[in-house]
Amino acid sequence: MIRLGLTGGIGMGKSTAANLLVSRGAKVSDSDQLARELVEPGEPALLEIVKLFGSGVLQRDGSLDRDIVGELVFSDPVALKSLEGVLHPRIREIRQAQFNGWESLGVRLGVAVVPLLCEASMESEFDKVVCVACSSSIQKERLRGRGWSEDQINRRIRAQITVEEKMHRSDYVIWSDGPIAAHAAQWDALLSSWDSEG
Repeated sequence: MIRLGLTGGIGMGKSTAANLLVSRGAKVSDSDQLARELVEPGEPALLEIVKLFGSGVLQRDGSLDRDIVGELVFSDPVALKSLEGVLHPRIREIRQAQFNGWESLGVRLGVAVVPLLCEASMESEFDKVVCVACSSSIQKERLRGRGWSEDQINRRIRAQITVEEKMHRSDYVIWSDGPIAAHAAQWDALLSSWDSEG
């Protein structure tokens, strides 16, 4: 099984890429989804986060207020590192188990969507790393479409290493600026080249 790490800047098309790969038979592990599951009420990770940042990060129903945590960590690199210290080892353990399970079932391509793959220097954990990228103007347009303010957009972008650096540290780059058909065609060409490798 090929273990593929899929990364890219925020709003650059990682989810679209993951959906395209699922429709082509891949199994996908999404780090953001795993993180959401790890901070459900009653989970040990949530208790650790409250210990780090205080009960102000909780909503009335006891669930994590992701907006408040986002405001906290994306303006404070130390807080971000603390949060990653709680979540990353747990996500890595779950993903490893998922990959091993898929491999035992004969799955050909296992994909991990990891926005902070390069920031966490995880390249060596995968057989191949692909960066999904688009222009800065398209990226900001997509994030505005999510209802984000310019300040939120700029802070999120600044919290990650540049997409140029992510591209440099990846084995392949997929461009998502154009229509979905163009995005899909790049994946088809790439997957076909991997199939021909044997």
